[in-house]
Amino acid sequence: MPKAFPKEFREDVIRVYRDSDASMAQVAKDFGISPSCLKRWLSIDDRKSASPSPSGRAANGSEELREANKRIKLLEQENEVLRRAAAYLSQAHLPKMMYPLVRELAGDGIPVAVTCRVLNLARQPYYRWLANPVTAAELTAAYRANALFDAHRDDPEFGYRFLVDEAKEVGEPMAERTAWKLCSELGWWSAFGKKRGKNGKKPGPPVHDDLCAATDDKGRVRHEFTADAPNELWLGDITEHWTGEGKLYVCAIKDVYSNRIVGYSIDSRMKSRLAVAALDHAVARRGDVAGCVLHTDRGSQFRSRKFVHALNRHDMVGSMGRVGAAGDNAAMESFFSLLQKNALDRRTWNTREELRIAIVRWIERTYHRRRRQAGLGRLTPVEYELIMTPTATQAA
Repeated sequence: MPKAFPKEFREDVIRVYRDSDASMAQVAKDFGISPSCLKRWLSIDDRKSASPSPSGRAANGSEELREANKRIKLLEQENEVLRRAAAYLSQAHLPKMMYPLVRELAGDGIPVAVTCRVLNLARQPYYRWLANPVTAAELTAAYRANALFDAHRDDPEFGYRFLVDEAKEVGEPMAERTAWKLCSELGWWSAFGKKRGKNGKKPGPPVHDDLCAATDDKGRVRHEFTADAPNELWLGDITEHWTGEGKLYVCAIKDVYSNRIVGYSIDSRMKSRLAVAALDHAVARRGDVAGCVLHTDRGSQFRSRKFVHALNRHDMVGSMGRVGAAGDNAAMESFFSLLQKNALDRRTWNTREELRIAIVRWIERTYHRRRRQAGLGRLTPVEYELIMTPTATQAA
């Protein structure tokens, strides 16, 4: 009996069919399945969607009620902030500092985050003011920080030198060095500034040896990714792309023999389960993979205990490249470059679902079955496996 397709793969096929105008036969052909199989998957999905359980309906109704109550409470808090702020500012004898009002509202049960958002204040200077007695210098710094924050929020691409000019326009002049210090302390950097280390930590030690490295006559480390049969050497890596809802992460695994993407997983979070799901997807589609080498970089997802246990469960062998050496996994980087140019960067994506469908469609329909590769004798990955692989292993 053939192995069942992974759940994530079935869901992706159903999404692509429902999102496109193509016929059932065409979609089934693009994904390498039979039309009857796709029809059965759609029927099962329709039954699940059409008959939610009473408990599920009750849970959904309860969840919607809770969300509505939370929204009403938030609107009431925002209205109270605006009412109190108008009364506070109408008193001419009070200073223009808004932090006492934030503290007063917090004492009445309105969160500081809500008050600062409504009044367009930065929370970091407020908390510093709350923890220490206010001096004239600190009060001036707070005014300057608010001016810089407003300018940075309006134009995130501005560096601190441009923010100085914007702050001066609203009555808060300062030296460039002062602006740099405030921006540095609060983490307000230009969107196009230099990349900075996230936490200063070095990559962790590899959990596997580098099985794909070889040293040439001059002592240089070279990586040659070749395989004589399917399921001998796989490559894995993770990429990301922005959507209107946030980042979407893709973990893909490629068989070096035919350059076919044998497994992938797509999620909104880059956790170890993303890599484990991609590996399970690949094993489910390829069958017997005992002894196969999987080469990756030193990302934390590939060094996690869950991923190492998954490799051991499937009797596979792990391999890892060096730190900061992109060439150690260049074959996988080249695939992601193609994905970037042909799918990710073609347009802006409003939702993660839109981008997910586009990625799946490009991999299964275009890359696997229509994009011919010079390294494969001008064949597609699917054609190459059908022609070059013995009949006994084509089922994988």
